[in-house]
Amino acid sequence: MEYRYIGRSGLRVSPICMGTMTFGTQADKREAFRILDKAYEHGVNFFDTAELYPVPPTAKLAGLTEEIVGEWMAGKPRDAIILATKVAGAANGWFVPPIRHGLTAIDRFHIERAVEGSLRRLKTDYIDLYQMHWPDTVVPIEESLEAFDRLVRSGKVRYIGTSNDTAYGTTKALMKSERHGYARFESIQNNFSLLNRRFLDELATVCRKEQISLLPYSPLAGGVLSGKYNRGFRAEGRFSAYLASSKPRQRAMAERFVNEKTLASTERYLSIAKEAGLHPVTLATAWSKQFDFVASTIVGATRAEQLDPILDAMNLTLSEKILQACDGVHEEILYPMG
Repeated sequence: MEYRYIGRSGLRVSPICMGTMTFGTQADKREAFRILDKAYEHGVNFFDTAELYPVPPTAKLAGLTEEIVGEWMAGKPRDAIILATKVAGAANGWFVPPIRHGLTAIDRFHIERAVEGSLRRLKTDYIDLYQMHWPDTVVPIEESLEAFDRLVRSGKVRYIGTSNDTAYGTTKALMKSERHGYARFESIQNNFSLLNRRFLDELATVCRKEQISLLPYSPLAGGVLSGKYNRGFRAEGRFSAYLASSKPRQRAMAERFVNEKTLASTERYLSIAKEAGLHPVTLATAWSKQFDFVASTIVGATRAEQLDPILDAMNLTLSEKILQACDGVHEEILYPMG
């Protein structure tokens, strides 16, 4: 097993991270335990959750995923697991989180309230990687960093990271951490896949120059790269309900992932995978983790059996021929996701 360091931290993680956002909705506790056990038994030591999970987020269910992960983790040696969770982003962001009455912010009060809740639900006295789920456009980053830094100094958190952030936001946070002597972001968790390569612009440069690790999420582009939308299995797809929704925002989100050009690209990626003797999920997962700035790719599942082609990518290195073929598809078929 190849373990990789996150940023400049002491966290050594498997190249695959088990994401948990489906636990409590799409996967009940029994199935979640099957998924977690299977990942752990195959060498995965890195598990990611959030106070907001499961998805879709609701006030009634928020925190349930952490409870499931905490119950599962209680039967494992704590120091064998690298545990990551997140404080919900600000209500001034892309949506209003249904927790703390929709008044969330990345300030001292909410960070302290959030971490205490997560520690309780996860049944642990420390979190290995504590992340900001998305940035706050109002609260100064200095206040956020000072609050995170106090958690690190208290021993409740080992390292901190950001998520859904920009090159500007990440660089500014690093600058403020250095200026004030605060703990710095060691990781950034952003969307990254064969169908969404936007990270390869300025953010990749920030990661390389500043030794921050990307933890890519949605390496299958919400399941599109599995090929199920190309094969007419829309009823099983994550975006199926959104595509049929009467809400413009939901439809727009789904159409970013499921459209004529992304499906055309996926068709080509399916052919590349077939020629290489790979499952399309294996190809997409392996591609997402094969960059020097990536520490671990976050994957998800609703059934334990879905992990098989994902785990096949754990120690797989794609050939230069396959990588060039994938780049050729991207260059030939351009689409809104970049």
